[in-house]
Amino acid sequence: MTARDRAHELETYERDGFVCLESFVAADWLSRLNAAMERLIDESRAAAPGDWRFDPEPDHTADAPRLRRINTPVDLDPTFAEFALDGPATDLAVDMLGPDVRFHHSKLNIKWSGGGEEVKWHQDIQFWPHTDFSPLTIGIYLNEVDDQMGPMGIVPGSHRGELFDLRADDGSWAGAIRDEDLDRADTATAVYLKGPAGSATVHNCCAIHGSAPNTSPRMRPLLLQTYSRADSYPLLGVGTNGKISGSAHSLVRGAAPNRITVGGRTMPAAPDWYKGKYTSIFAQQQGPDS
Repeated sequence: MTARDRAHELETYERDGFVCLESFVAADWLSRLNAAMERLIDESRAAAPGDWRFDPEPDHTADAPRLRRINTPVDLDPTFAEFALDGPATDLAVDMLGPDVRFHHSKLNIKWSGGGEEVKWHQDIQFWPHTDFSPLTIGIYLNEVDDQMGPMGIVPGSHRGELFDLRADDGSWAGAIRDEDLDRADTATAVYLKGPAGSATVHNCCAIHGSAPNTSPRMRPLLLQTYSRADSYPLLGVGTNGKISGSAHSLVRGAAPNRITVGGRTMPAAPDWYKGKYTSIFAQQQGPDS
């Protein structure tokens, strides 16, 4: 992406909360990603019920696999890991977020042919809250996507608006905006992102989005990977932040920050001792020989 292109795409993203880049992924990468997807679909034929890797449609069988999602593909195939953690998707995340970028999670939504399920209108941040609203998701269409295939629709400017309750009337988690709130969500203004295979979508975590069922005879695989600025931290104890891949929360580009901003207040932050050693405040203050 040239400096001029990057400035234009950033301006569009900041204004609308999303941007679509047609034919972003080169043909060789697209071929590798599709081959990796086909390998995993083939593995799903023999998968036992409840296998965490796969979210099948109710009529999924070994002879006729129908998947809704492949979970955490970065952990299942090195092609997906390279693409998301140090490849074109990482490069695009840096263009959009700046030099210091943290990876959150990935998934491969496969809206199968002939009725692949809808995704109701929702926002992402309620599923995995962070200390700010910088997280964004980069989607890659592995096949060409047209109107029949249930392209993703996004409400322009909704990333700056209301954060909706995604619970049902009885208080249970529904993961979708309530029907009575849809007029306020202004979903009638949604823009539907179509394009040739390899097109990239980028949307902010607060943008309202959804997609219709796939009524075409072709499946619509959408590879999704989520990133944030490096000084944006997932909040544990809420949502899916604690139930994602081994690569979650890792720094994929740039330097780890020594600060954190919460509620508009920035403060120096302690190192991340999650995978390191921490004894006590006494050892930290008095030194290792105390």
